[in-house]
Amino acid sequence: MPLQNRADPFGSLHAVSPRGLFTGNRGILHDPDTRKLIGRRWTTRAWIVCTCDWKGRRRDVWGRNGRGGGAGWTELFFADEVTALAAGHRPCFTCRRDAARSFQSAFAAGNGLASVTAPQIDTHLHAERRLSSRTAPMPVSPDDLPDAAMIEAAGNPLVRRDGNWLRWTFEGYVPTSRPTAPVLAITPPSTIAALRAGFRPVWTDKPAYPPAKRPD
Repeated sequence: MPLQNRADPFGSLHAVSPRGLFTGNRGILHDPDTRKLIGRRWTTRAWIVCTCDWKGRRRDVWGRNGRGGGAGWTELFFADEVTALAAGHRPCFTCRRDAARSFQSAFAAGNGLASVTAPQIDTHLHAERRLSSRTAPMPVSPDDLPDAAMIEAAGNPLVRRDGNWLRWTFEGYVPTSRPTAPVLAITPPSTIAALRAGFRPVWTDKPAYPPAKRPD
């Protein structure tokens, strides 16, 4: 049975089969003996998205991967980087340094900052993520958002790519019609600003993209 480690755009975790393109973590959230969640939604503000293949290293997922036989960080999995960004994660500076630097630069430019450190990015995002924020989600206009910025419409995660609207699922993106107001942002506002400033996240192309012609 799959572990409850597949993240949706809201940041919630599910036990489903599709694993996705990226892993990542938000601290230690599991018991390595039972391989179940311990009830915490995060134990660090540094929510990162990582490559699944780095220097040939292998981990016992939700096992004892920490120093001295400890739990180590809890492996989460994302359909793609667009999903991870929506959930409030950022590229890892260790295993995805080029992507992390690109995100850092776009984050600073998009949010009107001369420069920004990784901890400062984490502080911004922690105040904006659906799981960790204490403020209400931001109402937005679908037409004012950059590609890859996820929104919630009628309870569904939707996103635009190359002028086409798509509905997110664990199995891939499904073509859908343009949402009508009101809609709420899922991707944190600071990350939306980074997308608008030019950061280009990795998409999954499952099922086959491009989707069918948009409805009129």
